[in-house]
Amino acid sequence: MQQAIQNKQKVLSKMRIIVLCVLFLNYFGSVLGQEAKLLTKAEAVSETLEQNFGIVIAKNNVAISENNAGILNSGYLPSLTGNAGANYNVEDQDVTFQDGNTTTVTGAETTRYNASLNLNYTLFDGFGRWYDYKRLKETYNLSQLQARETIETTLLQLFTVYFEVARLSENVNVLEETFQNTKKRLTRAEYAFDYGQVNKLDVLNAEVDIVTDSINLMNARQDLRNAKRDLNVVTSAADLERDFKVDTVIQFSNRLQLETFLQEADTNNVRLLQANSSKTISEFSYKASKSVYLPSIGLTGSYGWNEGNFPSTSFASSNTTVGLSAGVNLTWDLFDGGSGITGVKNARIQVENDQIFKSQLISEVKRDIANAEGNYNNRLAIFRLQEQNVITALNNYDRSNERYKLGQISSVELRQAQLNLLNAQTNKNLAKYQAKLAELELLQLTGQLLNTDW
Repeated sequence: MQQAIQNKQKVLSKMRIIVLCVLFLNYFGSVLGQEAKLLTKAEAVSETLEQNFGIVIAKNNVAISENNAGILNSGYLPSLTGNAGANYNVEDQDVTFQDGNTTTVTGAETTRYNASLNLNYTLFDGFGRWYDYKRLKETYNLSQLQARETIETTLLQLFTVYFEVARLSENVNVLEETFQNTKKRLTRAEYAFDYGQVNKLDVLNAEVDIVTDSINLMNARQDLRNAKRDLNVVTSAADLERDFKVDTVIQFSNRLQLETFLQEADTNNVRLLQANSSKTISEFSYKASKSVYLPSIGLTGSYGWNEGNFPSTSFASSNTTVGLSAGVNLTWDLFDGGSGITGVKNARIQVENDQIFKSQLISEVKRDIANAEGNYNNRLAIFRLQEQNVITALNNYDRSNERYKLGQISSVELRQAQLNLLNAQTNKNLAKYQAKLAELELLQLTGQLLNTDW
């Protein structure tokens, strides 16, 4: 009777372990949300382009450069100013006329009024204005390239986090399947033990394994929740706790298309394009600096009105003038102490520095592309091998499970086959997303990240 009670207590203890694991897993599974909305890659990209803080700032910088490159900031428009004034004087005057008569006036009042419109326009300034305007236009182009680089870098960050969510989602599915298989093994071991077919060790091993599997699954689900928060930060989602599912289907680019991209990399790489733009800006600055050697010609014009009321001691009691005046002036700074010559020399050196930097960057980009291509080919090959390895591990586990049911292998050997399958599946998931990220890095270096499907 006592032996039966002990057996019952043992069964209840085992059931508590299983129930506790299942309760924990069901709780964490409900937190993740099984009916979460699918967040596609295209939707994630769209949200990032519209909401990401870094991209929004980059777009604002482009808008600033566009304003600077406009006609209103070019120096080609004239300046027009308006002036107006009024003066009032009260004086005590002693006046002696030519005939010798003297007149004394106490509190003599004088009032003067004036108003004018003044126009100034630079007709020629040694081509400095012309090259400054072209420099501002090129600066606007450079700001667009800088914004493009920011977008490409942010999208790579987005896909890194997006694919991490996808990898963890697939790992959770694999661990759930592993947990269910272990639970079935524990149930089978308990029945076999009750009928005297196996010893107690098989039951204990299964109990240990189901706790281990449940812990691994709980940790994977927690990692998945953290990764989803990271993705919400990148997309600048309003709700940091927004739940969603991601697309785990991966398609790799056509090899022939990649070869075409590689051949055109020197004309599409954003860093090389920025170097070309910076060099062009330096050349315009150098040409603009040489304007100090030439004169400047300006046009001035004025339309004014003046009125004055004078005391009796003046020859005229009032005076009103309305008139238009215009003029042309030439200014030639023959020597400014040497600062202009120094500026021209420094601008020429800057052009040389930009050319040197461009040559260095060309070498670095070629190296980066070669490394990225090698990494992509290597990771893609590893992914293909891992796919085959999963097939092999699955066949091995199925056969081991059948042999375990027939009593031909121990639970330890079955567990090893199960762990081999688990590792093969998680390694395949990791290799798949690493290969895709390597492809995206290669596409960025060839300047085609924004022109392809992800």
